[in-house]
Amino acid sequence: MFANHLRTLLRALRFGVGVASVGAALFGGGAHAGGLTVLIADETAPHTEFLRQLRETRDARDPNSRFDVVRMSNGGADLSTASAASTAIATATADEERSVVTGVRTRSMRASAAASPIVPADTNITMAVGPSAARAAIERPGHEPLLLVMLTRLDYEGLKTSPSFKRPDRRVGVLLRDPAMADQLVLVDAVLPGKRRLGVVATAESEPLLRELQRAAQGWDLQIEYAPDAKSLGAALRAVLTRNDALMVLPDLIGDSQAATLAVLHAGAGAGLPVFGANEGLVRSGGLAAAVSTPSQLAMQARTMGLKLVSGAGGNGAGTNAAGVLVEAAMPATVRVNSTVARGLNLRVPDERELTDRLTAVR
Repeated sequence: MFANHLRTLLRALRFGVGVASVGAALFGGGAHAGGLTVLIADETAPHTEFLRQLRETRDARDPNSRFDVVRMSNGGADLSTASAASTAIATATADEERSVVTGVRTRSMRASAAASPIVPADTNITMAVGPSAARAAIERPGHEPLLLVMLTRLDYEGLKTSPSFKRPDRRVGVLLRDPAMADQLVLVDAVLPGKRRLGVVATAESEPLLRELQRAAQGWDLQIEYAPDAKSLGAALRAVLTRNDALMVLPDLIGDSQAATLAVLHAGAGAGLPVFGANEGLVRSGGLAAAVSTPSQLAMQARTMGLKLVSGAGGNGAGTNAAGVLVEAAMPATVRVNSTVARGLNLRVPDERELTDRLTAVR
């Protein structure tokens, strides 16, 4: 038992946890030989909701399993050099921590015969939530399996250039926050059956997304225009409005910019073209539909990926990409529809549940 407590103490010190937090982690409840350490730096609403949902997926049959939450200050300080004096992060065991966000209560998942633990006994895994935590996590020493979650495709493309990302002695998994481009095309087809002309405005950084889209779009007529800067966006939009049935906003620099997204939506509305995307904000702002993945769905998928990693996937395991990294797009996807936009375009669109079922059936 003392050895287990000592491991918890050493882990906390390595992450730069304050002395008071270390004490809470050390004496907060029963220790467990294996467990999950979650790193979080950017406590946005989706990240904190993901964390809350992750806690709820724990197996109630193993209440002593360790679940440490490490909150990083300064938007993601380097964990390899962080110290108690320079960071303000908190950690707690599953028994000690009552909430992941101030004012938000959590509860354990009900015991179920079909339930499975996030991490098997005698196994440790580190999960980093969001790009800031992921950047710090891949630079830290250690050989534990590492799962990076809530990343965009472009976040992943930037991270994988780091030499530390491809270490052969550590299994790595990446869970992207957005559904695959194939799912987005299934949605367009379900809403606009028989329509195959799709316009996309992209930036130079969008190439990984465009390659994925082009692989999935066999039989589609894609028109891709580039907007290298804000001044070029208008001309690129005019070019894609003339001969397409719909527009798609990618989860790239344009999709992440409210101003750029609104420009696409305004252009689409003026031309009478529906606009599809990958986030709920676009739908609320005037897009027709989007295939998204909720924090709850991502938390369930993260649990499954964690089991894959500790069983051998990632590193040199099966099911990995050419770089030896287990990468999964968000699935299943949930469809969001703006019914007001659909009526304005005189479109009879299936309801959200039916469209979600179609995407799930394709999987």
